[in-house]
Amino acid sequence: MTRARYALSGILAALAGIAVGHLVAAFTHPAASPVLAIGSTVIDLTPTPVKEWAIAHFGTSDKAILQGSVLIVTLVLAAAAGLLARRNRWVGVGVVALLVVLAGAATTTRPTFGPLDLLPAVATLVVGVAVLLRLTDLATAAEHRADARPSQDGAAEPDSPAVAGPTVLGGRRGFLFGAAGVTALAVLAGLGGQLRSGARAVANLALPKPAEAAKALPTGLESTVPGISPLRTPTAKFYRVDTNLAVPQVDVASWQLDVDGMVDTPLTLSFDDLAAMPLIERDITLTCVSNEVGGGYVGAARWLGVRLTDVLDRAGVRGRPDQVLSTAVDGFTISTPLEVARDGRDAMIAIGMNGASLTDTHGFPARLVVPGLYGYVSATKWLTTLTLTTYAAEQSYWTKRQWATEGPIKTSARIDTPAPLSTIKAGDTAIGGVAWAQHRGIGKVEVRIDDGQWQETKLGPDVGLDYWRQWYFPWTAETGLHRLAVRATDRDGAVQSAERATPFPNGSSGIQEVVVTVA
Repeated sequence: MTRARYALSGILAALAGIAVGHLVAAFTHPAASPVLAIGSTVIDLTPTPVKEWAIAHFGTSDKAILQGSVLIVTLVLAAAAGLLARRNRWVGVGVVALLVVLAGAATTTRPTFGPLDLLPAVATLVVGVAVLLRLTDLATAAEHRADARPSQDGAAEPDSPAVAGPTVLGGRRGFLFGAAGVTALAVLAGLGGQLRSGARAVANLALPKPAEAAKALPTGLESTVPGISPLRTPTAKFYRVDTNLAVPQVDVASWQLDVDGMVDTPLTLSFDDLAAMPLIERDITLTCVSNEVGGGYVGAARWLGVRLTDVLDRAGVRGRPDQVLSTAVDGFTISTPLEVARDGRDAMIAIGMNGASLTDTHGFPARLVVPGLYGYVSATKWLTTLTLTTYAAEQSYWTKRQWATEGPIKTSARIDTPAPLSTIKAGDTAIGGVAWAQHRGIGKVEVRIDDGQWQETKLGPDVGLDYWRQWYFPWTAETGLHRLAVRATDRDGAVQSAERATPFPNGSSGIQEVVVTVA
């Protein structure tokens, strides 16, 4: 029991310190919260294969699992610090201090680090050490009173009701009261930090009407083929893949977009400046390079924004740059081939999504959207800087990690219904899903049932080269176990590759095949 008190002392000291640090970070810079700072550093240092494994196995839960893992390791070390403090309190304090120093060091490595970002670590250190000292004092007092307690002569025990006054608070009850108080502090501080961090909701800004509006979206197949992905992905269900443990929250009133590098005239544009330029509205499908064959990291939306070329032309191109290096407010960078950005496709700086302003999650107040390229080279969220430069001079976050320099999206098709390993009723049904080949367009989609021939499906409405295409195949399902496969052909006649490839380094490939039971 005595050892448990000391271990609990260390754990509660860590929790209280982390919670108070999280609360302080909510008022300064949320990403400087100790656990988030360490987690972000772990993300940066994690080898690419491990990252891809985590995304493939945990999906959008990967960040929560990472944060939980960091917290568990921290608490285990904190428990050890509490146990060490039983022998020498300053050794225990040293371990706690070392953990906080590591968190502070991680904070200093972040791209947008500023002096105020150290305040959460300082608060964590002060509270953690103070709590550890207090609780270990109480644990020591409880241990000494237990050692002094008579066991045979019938004298009143120190913690018994017969012993009056403050001596009660020096024993086991004193430790329990102290532990309860620290727990309450940690809970209140942690909740306060979470509420403060999430308090700012992005208002739906009144956006100008586009100079070039998109046509009305046709009726999709989702109304007639149950289970198929809707033609337009709702914003709330649009996929999110990024390196952020804390979603950046940007004040649109102070936000600005800088255009610099190899330009004739460096520019600084406010949100109002950007919104005042001619806007285009386009239906575009985005795809993450981490998307596995048949995966869900793909979504289709209507985007509103300024043509990227309009902004670059205003700055003027000087010399021979070959990339647009875009930087997010958190310092994250992406490289986009300049040639692709200027080849006539609807590359834009988007400020609206599905008829509303961008959400925090999807890059408020502005982001890049470049159709035909995977997001890691085209879709910078929380955009703040565009730099015209060369690949020889600058490397972005992902190209430093050996991902392909250019990332054209590969032709792919996905089966949405019936779901893999599901059981369906025999009789007339439909196989359906979506296919995409951005900036080339889908020419046809075919399915194969068991070892049969490839059969052409019926295509849904055509929204454009940069948008996905729904498809379905009427099927009279017979009882038994069946294998269903799908492949797409783009409008240039190129058939989806059957060669299996992992997402690294330039996107997955292969044919999706699912197994279903017909009963």
